[in-house]
Amino acid sequence: MQVDVSLLISALVLGLPAGFSPGPLQTLIISQTLRHSTKEGMLVAFAPLLSDLPIVLFTFIVLSQVSDVDVLMGVISLVGAGFIMYLGYGNLRVRGIEAADAGVKPASVRKGVLTNFLNPYPYLFWLFIGAPIVLEAYQDNVVSAGLFLGIFYFCLVGAHVLIAFVTGKSRSFLKGKVYRYAIRSLGVLLMVFSLRFLWNALKFFGVVG
Repeated sequence: MQVDVSLLISALVLGLPAGFSPGPLQTLIISQTLRHSTKEGMLVAFAPLLSDLPIVLFTFIVLSQVSDVDVLMGVISLVGAGFIMYLGYGNLRVRGIEAADAGVKPASVRKGVLTNFLNPYPYLFWLFIGAPIVLEAYQDNVVSAGLFLGIFYFCLVGAHVLIAFVTGKSRSFLKGKVYRYAIRSLGVLLMVFSLRFLWNALKFFGVVG
């Protein structure tokens, strides 16, 4: 049984950029790390391992049965916009590191899973890139498909963990106003992402071109 090396390289090339590219999940990793701890940021980092299974199954079903994908993606984007806006608003209300740690439950796993689950981009990735690659690899042999998934998620989650680790190392240097500005800046960034989600929803619904 021979494994296609180009398939493994594809998993690496797709996984690392997906992990490091700026997005709502990466922003949430940094936010949770700064507001609570490196551990909480790492819990968010592992969110794709929980949220992506239903997403992957969903994409395979869509590819085989659903005819109007745009409306469904529009609904997901619209709900995602509201949730990301809510997270950003929470960051804007932070007063200081002590108050954030003492009065707010991290709920990192829930936030991470919801953020990823309501993000249209994992769906688009699996619909148009991931699923076709896995199906083609599976036709060759099961091991190839499994290796692609394993390497892809190792790179994706590994990049997220590294972001949390590096952010955690800088956490002790962020005090007072610097901390507040950092967290609120992340809140603004999350709100920008929410507007991007809203724009995507309007495009999926055909409201804008």
